[in-house]
Formats: sequence, C-alpha cells, structure tokens
Amino acid sequence: MKKLLVDVDCGVDDAQALMMALAAPDVQILGITCVQGNTSVENVCKNVLRVLKVCKHLEIPVFRGADNSLLGQTVGTGHFYGKDGLGDAPDPEAPGLELVQKEIAASAMIRIVNENPGEVSLVATAPLTNVALAVKLDPSFPQKLKGLYIMGGNTDSRGNITVCGEYNFAADPEAAYIVLNEFICPIYIATWEFSCRSQLPWEFCDGWLAQDTDKAHFMKQIFQKIMDSSKKPEKGLEEGQGFISCDSYAMAAAIDDTFIIENEHKAVTVELAGNYCRGMMVVDHLDLLKKNHKAHILKKVDLEKFKVLMMNALK
Repeated sequence: MKKLLVDVDCGVDDAQALMMALAAPDVQILGITCVQGNTSVENVCKNVLRVLKVCKHLEIPVFRGADNSLLGQTVGTGHFYGKDGLGDAPDPEAPGLELVQKEIAASAMIRIVNENPGEVSLVATAPLTNVALAVKLDPSFPQKLKGLYIMGGNTDSRGNITVCGEYNFAADPEAAYIVLNEFICPIYIATWEFSCRSQLPWEFCDGWLAQDTDKAHFMKQIFQKIMDSSKKPEKGLEEGQGFISCDSYAMAAAIDDTFIIENEHKAVTVELAGNYCRGMMVVDHLDLLKKNHKAHILKKVDLEKFKVLMMNALK
C-alpha cells in the first residue's frame, strides 16, 4: 500500500489528480492539505470536501494551510478554473467547512510523516507554501519522506502566468526555492512544458467524461467551462491542442513507479529576482551550482498507463 500526503490548491486539475489517487486500489491518502492558489484557501477546503464526497471518502482528513505566499505577494490566476476553482459549478449539497480539521496543514504534514517515517510520498500540486513551512518548522521533515512529487516549474522559460514563470512556482518563489534547495528526499518534477507535451487528444477526454457514473457527471460539470476555453493550441507549443491535466502527471508518477519512462537528473533552483524571471525554475545543465542533490525532471511517460489511471478515476 502506497501512502500519500497530497497538498493542493484544488482547482479542476487538482480534483482530477485527487480522483485518480482515490480510485487506485493500492494507494492510501493519509491527509490532504490545502493552500491558497487557484482560489482562496477557504474555497480550496470546500473543493477538496466536494471531491471526497463524490468519491465517498469523506473519512480522509483535510487540513487548512497558508492563505498567502511567504512574503504576502500575490500572483493572480485570472480565474482560469472559475472564481471558486471548480468551474463555478453550483453544489447546494456541498459538505461544510466544519469537516476541516483544527490542526494546521504544516503541522499535520510533520505529524503524519513522523508517524510513518520513510513510508510517505508527498504530492504537491500547488504553490509550495505549506511544504516550505513544514521544513522550516522541522528541518528533518524532508529526510523522513519517501519522495516528493511536484507539479510546477518550467525548463524552457515558457511561463503560463508571467513571462518566464509557471504559476505554482511564480505564486510563491521563495517557497519553491526553499523546497528545491532544502529537500534531500528523491524529488520528481512534472513541469509546465512537460505537461503540455504529454497532452491527450480531446477525443479521449470526451470518452472519459461519457462514463455513466456520479464521478464522471461531477467532473463534466466542473470541467465544462475550462474545456470550452481550452480547445486552442498553447502559444509557442507546436504540438497543437489537446487535453492537459497538469497535476495528474505528478500524481500518476507517485502512484505507479513504472509510469516514468525517461527523466533528466539535474540540479535545480528558482530565480528570486529580475523584472521577468522571478519564479522561473533554473536547470543547472553545466553543474555550476555544485549541488549534490539533484531532481528528476520528467521527460517522457507512459501515456497508455496514464489513460488507464484517468479512466479508472471516474469509474
């Protein structure tokens, strides 16, 4: 049984990743921590509870985390996933916030990992504020993790929220810097460009959503607005249009060890200054940083296995 902690800013792609993990028979989610990102941290908590309800897993504890970046600076998302993060799809029967645990997210991360040393993989699909706070509260936290799987960063300076910055890193560059420089457990990174190049045909998405289940009906409801606006090629990405579930790639890597076919083992850090490059992930191809610990940057994955995991998520 693979033990996971999941840190989210629950937009639609976080929901897709969570549903993938919740459907995997050999995965146990020990807790879900929430951080501001795609929407307010209050909405993130609500959204996670909505996902857990439709998947019949409301027993999994949910923890409220940071409501701002480490420096209090804000990078807006432009409400790509709607103002509430889940496509502004109404849900009058959504679970209430009284189900959220009283313990704060960073503290819960440390406690859960201490209770399961060397057994827990952390999947982070959001700005890394909670994760950075955890290592600052307990510097031994990273060495007790089995692995860290991140959706974030970029390799080709192609931003999706700033000129050179991917959103999760640009939303809290200091947190991303701390995590990439202070975590010594194995780190796997699904970057923005990798996600775009690993897209699936929209025909797959149509079949995925056509499953006659409560989970598929829920996903279609929250995903419809984003689908309508996403069926265009990404600027500068010559591969053309397709279905991209960014956060699900990091989750798939955590669930299935054989999902990753090729990765690049490089030292990485984050640029904290500059008019255009703040928040950009820096890949040290020349080994000038002289860092002993290097990250695994995903280059190629088994998309057929990915399709199976995605289909199972909505069964």
